Amino acid sequence: QVQLVESGGGLVQPGGSLRLSCVASGSIYSINDMGWYRQAPGKQRDLVARITNRDNTEYADSVKGRFTISRDNVENTVYLQMNSLKTEDTAGYTCNAHITHLRGVDQDYWGQGTQVAVSS
Repeated sequence: QVQLVESGGGLVQPGGSLRLSCVASGSIYSINDMGWYRQAPGKQRDLVARITNRDNTEYADSVKGRFTISRDNVENTVYLQMNSLKTEDTAGYTCNAHITHLRGVDQDYWGQGTQVAVSS
């Protein structure tokens, strides 16, 4: 019913930048919170950043000051601008959105992820 598709991952050197995008499509009435999570091999999945439908933001301490989350409500898209990347940022990044369906049911959705590799 709803799909989240991420893009923008890739290989970057330490100190570099990437911009991730996540587009939601399908039977959407409204999108509430949207966020980015990441999981490195052998590590737990952690929240990176979240943004509400009123543009309030929350960041993990490890990325605060380096990453910026934003959203385009017309295009149902959330972005993650990642600057000053570190090797520790290497992970699969997954988009999350809490969505109210056209049928009136709320559901939490996850994308398939996009890979970010920070290496020299």
